[in-house]
Amino acid sequence: MGHIYVDIELINEEDMGIARRSLMDIDDVRKITVSALVDTGALMMSINENIQEYLQLPIVETRLLELANGKMLECPIGAPLVVRFKDHTAHCSAVILPGNSEPKLGAIPLEEMNVIIDPQRQELVASPRFIRL
Repeated sequence: MGHIYVDIELINEEDMGIARRSLMDIDDVRKITVSALVDTGALMMSINENIQEYLQLPIVETRLLELANGKMLECPIGAPLVVRFKDHTAHCSAVILPGNSEPKLGAIPLEEMNVIIDPQRQELVASPRFIRL
């Protein structure tokens, strides 16, 4: 199977909360649309420093992570983040990778959004709106 990329919207969830309380105009909520690699081998959403700087996600912790190449890297974790694909959303944290690293959509936000990979069409597909418990 080849690589699957999707356009997703990333939104600063703290801004959304402030806007809901009418303390910020909804148009001022920081959000960005990016093309992300769908990576079922990764658990978390990952963004790069440029995206984090734009969204101004608060750093909530630092974790030692193992990258796909086996390299260990200490990375900041930003949260809270909303990830939106079509009409499906996930509320999660994001690993912040150095420089202009490629954003990756990992298994946890994929599961929360209730989306599936169609291997025949090589694309991400929105599942029905119900959630299995």
